[in-house]
Amino acid sequence: MLRVTTLALATTVAAFDALAQTPASRAVDCGGNSPTSGEVVRVIDGRSFLLADGREVRLAAIEAPLPVAGDEDEARVAAALAARTALEALVFHREVSLRPLGVLDRYGRLIAYAFIQTPSGETLVQRALLAGGQTLMSPTPLAASCRTSLQNAEREARTGKLGLWADSYYAVKRADSPADVLAEQGRFALVEGRVASVRENGGVVYMNFGGRQSEQFTVTLAKRNEGIFKSAGLTLKALTGRVVEVRGWVEERSGPAIEVIRPEQIEIVN
Repeated sequence: MLRVTTLALATTVAAFDALAQTPASRAVDCGGNSPTSGEVVRVIDGRSFLLADGREVRLAAIEAPLPVAGDEDEARVAAALAARTALEALVFHREVSLRPLGVLDRYGRLIAYAFIQTPSGETLVQRALLAGGQTLMSPTPLAASCRTSLQNAEREARTGKLGLWADSYYAVKRADSPADVLAEQGRFALVEGRVASVRENGGVVYMNFGGRQSEQFTVTLAKRNEGIFKSAGLTLKALTGRVVEVRGWVEERSGPAIEVIRPEQIEIVN
């Protein structure tokens, strides 16, 4: 419990530090064109909160460690608490300006970018959380300026080992250690490894990271989506032999796997 408390306190301080260093401008084109606002009366987890009028908001473009009932893993519990504490430090009992994406998710939550007023101007909450090392970018369609701003924030936190990067919670999993990858089943993770082969079967493209697909880490892609990757300059078969980093939700399909839908989920490392 001491570890959880210490991490949560450090997270709060890091969130304020990140906030102070975040460029205060809405010139970064994040969000839709129908702005709204509201007071935050409860922070649910590291990526969502409740407004006074009853609307629940899910922050767009980021993923955070989430609390799971009955979870006995101390690191995961601490990480979820730290992420929530960081978001509370930014928005709790404050008026937030929202730029929704125009759709509700399957839980009825408003998907939006959130902005708060700070002494230096208007700050994007998602960027502050990424800069503090409390969240990861999720692969979602973004305007170029928005993507660059968020990517830079995550990269700087990662390089500086801030927030959950410092605690190694966000340590990149190795594709050649499938058991470690599978331990993240049901969670958003980063996995790095060398692509052994790329094959097609039954309308699915398989990017294999080992000799036996049934045991090794695998990335899957629906064949019908392959054109999206080619348009972004990613020809999957050409990745054979390359070291890549993949981000997404870990599943079990005989062995550990991540399904990719957008090219932003794959980054060439070497």
